[in-house]
Amino acid sequence: MRLRMILLLAVMALTAACGGVEPDTSAAAVADDGPAQPVAVLGAEGGFVTATMNVLRPPRVVLYGDGLVIVDASKQMTLTDAEAGEVVTRLEKDLAGQPPTATPKPGAPSVTDLPDTVLGVRGKDGKMLEVRVPALQQLADFYPKELMDAKKTMEDLATRAAEEGADYAGTRVRVVAEGAESAEGKPSPWPQGVPEPSGTIDPVWQKDVEGAAASAITKAVPAGQEYGRSLFTTGSGKIFVLSWRYLLPHEQSPALPAEG
Repeated sequence: MRLRMILLLAVMALTAACGGVEPDTSAAAVADDGPAQPVAVLGAEGGFVTATMNVLRPPRVVLYGDGLVIVDASKQMTLTDAEAGEVVTRLEKDLAGQPPTATPKPGAPSVTDLPDTVLGVRGKDGKMLEVRVPALQQLADFYPKELMDAKKTMEDLATRAAEEGADYAGTRVRVVAEGAESAEGKPSPWPQGVPEPSGTIDPVWQKDVEGAAASAITKAVPAGQEYGRSLFTTGSGKIFVLSWRYLLPHEQSPALPAEG
């Protein structure tokens, strides 16, 4: 229900700003009630990162239809419907007419190994509009100003969450194991209750867990050390670096179908 209200407020604000007629409220209320879904997203894809980081990298900022904001899968806060609607309105305006993948203006320097910025907003029709922008921060002068404006809107939420928010702890955890047979240091016994790697490990093994297994991994590798060199040995004597992060409310296990 809050998702419908936020989208409706966004439509009304955008219509008022453009001097238009009263909005069709049915278009803003297409989303069904159910688990909270993202209405605005800032993230990154690609770039030169380790295999483990590539699997674990969370969205930078996600705003959900119930007003919940989660930053880096580690901080959270809740916006009012009006605040959330304003964020959606700004992103709708800034991303309107942008291509799925932005291209810098001629004359932009060549850059490599940098991630694409991903900006997304759910429109009044309930569909998510996403724009990918290669090297946005580094090539900002060669892109439309609206793209940096959209990024700043989301980064402002991240700053606010860091100052006012609480720690985020999900009920599900993504575990990643990377082989480390030649690593220095004494490995610890494999955390009891956490599944051991099996099958193909190329280059990492991952599994989403919950319940006792989630509690076990978060205790074995304390928060803040998820990306550290945490060595563990399996029952068969193989050594791995274990890393993890909390999954966000909308994220699905790779083995599970995405919600329609």
